[in-house]
Amino acid sequence: MSGQSLLVPGEITPIRSVPGNIRRPEYVGKPAPAPYTGPEIQDAETVERMRIAGRIAAQAMEEAAKHIAPGVTTDELDRVAHDFMVDHGAYPSTLGYRGFPKSLCSSLNEVICHGIPDSTVLRDGDIVNLDVTAYINGVHGDNNATYLCGEVDEESRLLVERTREALSRAIKAVRPGRQINVIGRVIESYAKRFGYGVVRDFTGHGINSSFHSGLIVPHYDSPHATTVMQPGMTFTIEPMLTLGTHEHDMWDDGWTVVTKDRRRTAQFEHTLVVTETGAEILTLP
Repeated sequence: MSGQSLLVPGEITPIRSVPGNIRRPEYVGKPAPAPYTGPEIQDAETVERMRIAGRIAAQAMEEAAKHIAPGVTTDELDRVAHDFMVDHGAYPSTLGYRGFPKSLCSSLNEVICHGIPDSTVLRDGDIVNLDVTAYINGVHGDNNATYLCGEVDEESRLLVERTREALSRAIKAVRPGRQINVIGRVIESYAKRFGYGVVRDFTGHGINSSFHSGLIVPHYDSPHATTVMQPGMTFTIEPMLTLGTHEHDMWDDGWTVVTKDRRRTAQFEHTLVVTETGAEILTLP
């Protein structure tokens, strides 16, 4: 197990600017987004726009990940992803979402999700989750992945590898006519093989012109997730697996979620559309 010291909040730099010609999501400058009242099933034209948004998000995440190394700050990773999205005409969806101050989420080690990029310096042995969402042509594309920084201990490396595999297995379980709880059933049964916790309070979600449409995609076997998947439905799957408990605490910033036992956690995410035979990943670089 890693002997790294626990994270503490760093200094947050001023909000990065976005050129005025780039379209903003409706929630920017507001305390919360307007409730989504549209359909969960999208037409072919909307899905095509989501492919573009998803590709930009995936490329921005890849570009930021190239800079992961000991000594680099999480704020620098944010700058790289921000500049990439803006240069490609996209708005970073997290920037200004319910007041979030940055263009990606950077969640290290015991941080489950929603870490704010700041002056924190990456250390040899860290695991680093980047969560990047791009908004362009009126739709969002959302993805994340966990990366290794330098020489990472075997327990953490396996957690990352198996969390990626959990997402892959969940995507393969997507079929029209199945209830959405099959996704969590597959993830939880796989995670239990290794004694991992499966985070319950943060889930996948419907996504389209809305960042979070209201559709919930649990990563555990929930009897309440009975929505039937249909062709054209768009949503994320983003399992968060932990070395210990699935329970969490939140930092005073109101965003950063950490495991209650402060053991490590990993996450992977794709945006998908349900097809006639399964699922298509929309967040491919």
